[in-house]
Amino acid sequence: MTTITTDVLIIGAGAAGLMCAATAGYRGRSVSVIDMGKKPARKILISGGGRCNFTNTNASPENYICQNPHFTKSALSRYSADDFIELVDRHGLAYHHKTLGQLFCDNSAQDLVDILLTEFEWAGVNIDMRTEVLSVSANNNGYLVTTNNQNYQCQSLVVASGGLTMPKLGASPIGYKIAEQFGLHVLPTTAALVPFTLHDHDKQRFDGLSGISIYCQVSNENGTSFNENILFTHRGLSGPAILQISSYWRAGQAITINLLPEQTLSETITQWQKDQPQKSIKNLLSSILPKRFIDAIAQENIPDKAVKQLNHADIAALHQYFHYWQIKPNGTEGYRTAEVTLGGVDTNELSSKTFASKKQQGLYFIGEVIDVTGWLGGYNFQFCWSSGVACGQVV
Repeated sequence: MTTITTDVLIIGAGAAGLMCAATAGYRGRSVSVIDMGKKPARKILISGGGRCNFTNTNASPENYICQNPHFTKSALSRYSADDFIELVDRHGLAYHHKTLGQLFCDNSAQDLVDILLTEFEWAGVNIDMRTEVLSVSANNNGYLVTTNNQNYQCQSLVVASGGLTMPKLGASPIGYKIAEQFGLHVLPTTAALVPFTLHDHDKQRFDGLSGISIYCQVSNENGTSFNENILFTHRGLSGPAILQISSYWRAGQAITINLLPEQTLSETITQWQKDQPQKSIKNLLSSILPKRFIDAIAQENIPDKAVKQLNHADIAALHQYFHYWQIKPNGTEGYRTAEVTLGGVDTNELSSKTFASKKQQGLYFIGEVIDVTGWLGGYNFQFCWSSGVACGQVV
């Protein structure tokens, strides 16, 4: 089997790996990237409905979950959303702003991938796809990586292999295995930014609501909350607010949903009693929330009365229900549909400036494989760009 000698070997042709490769290549380093997939950047291509939410103008350390909350500060401050926007502007990418600082490609995520691969080419980087890592060993010259195609001898080994999400795209635990092999601590992993499944009784209650979306405030038991839409699905609950809170949810916990975050229901009912006293409370509630949703919960929670007949106890109960609706998910849809992996290589084992292992010289971990999980909305891609550049400047 032939052995390719290179200064830097990067495992993973995703967002972080591509960014790191181009940055190191521009410094004159010889760089090879290997990946098990058929083509690079597959997660970029399918994300954001094929338009890739590639960064967020609000990205800051507060938007990331990490056991060491200070870890992301250095990389994000040295390569910000503005820096990545400057890169895509230079290449003439057509993109647009959505709500909450999110940026999407106008046409297709392929436009963004083409930019990254152009940078890759200009930087003189070599890429080998359909290449599976079989073993990694340290030696006097750095690392020998054995694959199904050939061997690679490198001075610096960068692990940008991603997490466990979307196994159909070839997700694998190789990055965690390499970390453990060299004595790095790996924190437990779980699916994040993922839809919830419901218990059978809730599933039956909400059967027929699939496709209904409601703007809500969703909170977990610790008070973390997000104001965005929830979406009823055939299997349970999804939508931006649900995906966001899923990263903070643990099995067995309930979530609280304020179905009317922009009004106070008790005041609204009092006004209805003055303005439309003869109307039924059910019909009036259907004027501010989807009728199918009101019908689904009416028998248990909404009195069959005209609004003028509601007493103080009725109003208080309705206010409590709609502003503090509690539901206990059965679980999540898991890695199959999750956008990212929570947990991973412990950041206390890495330099926040270079992403180098503190224990093993010449070994680096970047992107989703480490214990940094961003919010929904382009934050995870921004961390990939930032960590890739930080690492690429030193390998």
